[in-house]
Amino acid sequence: MKDHKSYLYAKAAVEGALTDAYGKPTKAPEYVIKQCEDFVSIADGESEKYTISEKRVRQIDNILKLLVMPKGVKAGKSIYECTVGYQWLFYVAIFCVVHRDNPNRRRYETGLLEICRKNFKTYTVAVVFIIAFMIEPPFSKFFSVAPDGKLSGEVREAIVETLKMSPLIYKFKNKNRWKIVRDYIMFVPTETRFEALNYATNRFDGRLPNVFLADEVGALPNNSAVESMRSGQLNVLNKLGCVISTKYPTIDNPFEDEVEYAKKVLNGIEDDETIFALLYEPDKTKDWMTDDLIMQQGNPAAMENVGIWEDLLKKRKRAIASERARENFLTKHCNIIYQGVGTESYVPIEAVQAGRTDRIDFAGRDLYVGVDLALTNDNCAVAISFECDGEIYCDVKAFFPEGRIEEKSIFEKVDYRAFVESGIAIACGDMIVSYAVIEQFVENIERVYGGTVVAIGYDRANARSSVDKWESAGYTTIEIEQHSRTLHPATKLLSEKIEGGQFHYLPNKLLEINFQNARCTYDTNLNRYVNKKRSNGKVDMVVALINAVYVLQQDVIFGDEFFVQY
Repeated sequence: MKDHKSYLYAKAAVEGALTDAYGKPTKAPEYVIKQCEDFVSIADGESEKYTISEKRVRQIDNILKLLVMPKGVKAGKSIYECTVGYQWLFYVAIFCVVHRDNPNRRRYETGLLEICRKNFKTYTVAVVFIIAFMIEPPFSKFFSVAPDGKLSGEVREAIVETLKMSPLIYKFKNKNRWKIVRDYIMFVPTETRFEALNYATNRFDGRLPNVFLADEVGALPNNSAVESMRSGQLNVLNKLGCVISTKYPTIDNPFEDEVEYAKKVLNGIEDDETIFALLYEPDKTKDWMTDDLIMQQGNPAAMENVGIWEDLLKKRKRAIASERARENFLTKHCNIIYQGVGTESYVPIEAVQAGRTDRIDFAGRDLYVGVDLALTNDNCAVAISFECDGEIYCDVKAFFPEGRIEEKSIFEKVDYRAFVESGIAIACGDMIVSYAVIEQFVENIERVYGGTVVAIGYDRANARSSVDKWESAGYTTIEIEQHSRTLHPATKLLSEKIEGGQFHYLPNKLLEINFQNARCTYDTNLNRYVNKKRSNGKVDMVVALINAVYVLQQDVIFGDEFFVQY
């Protein structure tokens, strides 16, 4: 193993010895290094539980030597010659890392690959399927899942083209060993079958996959297809699911959930030894226009191919010059979640997420509350904030009608039930939201959070009755005119604090989705405010937070360390 390409790649990543397409030093992403450290430890014999089956490694090497690249600049060469470092690592890890006490039992059940376009990701999984055809038990079932038939068919096409270009695999004694028809591919000696499914037209329940691929998972509306495949594997000994995608411009997609879970595993927060994750996303994203490392960390194949790298440089140059090309470049070629200027996004979502923290102590603080009381059949929100040393800390809760939970989850593609269970959202009322629950929540803030409510900021629409009750209870309330000249200072201040790393909030996926949805409008004086009508979904939590920042801002009165520039 010490001389194998998979080990050499992983070892170089751990030791910081990777090079770019021109032979200059570069660095693997943080989470790739963590995964490589685990692989190297097993290969070095340091794991008491796992080892690498060198017999299986040789078997895979031999299969790849018999497969022939069907097209492209390396057409006609063996796949063994064409395979790049990260692909070797992926193949060997998912197929060859086994239990010491049972070498027939593989360790990994999920192979997660987050990687940019033009890095052979679909072809990588096509090769995974061909290897599986050769080594899996008779009568195995393989499936590919994608958002539509075209994407799912790309894997099938890559498999078929490779097989037909590889006579030593495709035929035996001049007889085809493969049955290739419209609905499936079958390896005749073992009657193992592969089918390409798509989310738009196929049902996934009732399938019994030994191996499945979920491609472009970031484009799936939810995780039901992936979970259905996993559910069908319960009785399979060496089950394997490959989950692959680039980034997409949204954070509320099933692939981000997979990536978030994998990061927790690699960080030691979650204990799951069955997931192997190569997350090729840049450690830093701010200087993408000038920092080559950002592109390098998302494009491992480009580090071994000068042609791909030079093409990426051209795409970056175009993205710098054209804002309309920027979103596609950053999401698909840098693995950075980005919503372009053309969409009038409020703040970059990655800047918001940088402020997430597990603990905020509200006790003894002067608290500034913002409420957004929408129509009774819509979402409402309450934000609690305070300022400390020029930084803003907050927690935000959403409120919605309990009777509409299924309708809203389907229509908005947001799992409200999960948010209720985590305490981020509060379901109250039946088909209309219960203002009484919101009013009681505000009145309990001091008892629950431990601070002192200085003021409550509100929009007059739909709030008059609630405001009367809060004033009767002794709270100071401030009406906030919903106009650009009024909202601009708080809107600008909040965005500056977020982008300056001076904004912090308790873990809240729904708040992040609200920020992602938020779109801004400028008036003739270039005053900016979040426009509900032009936003791409619910933004009530952001609006409530801006209201909270408004009253905070009024009280602090732009002190020396806490100000907004006009």
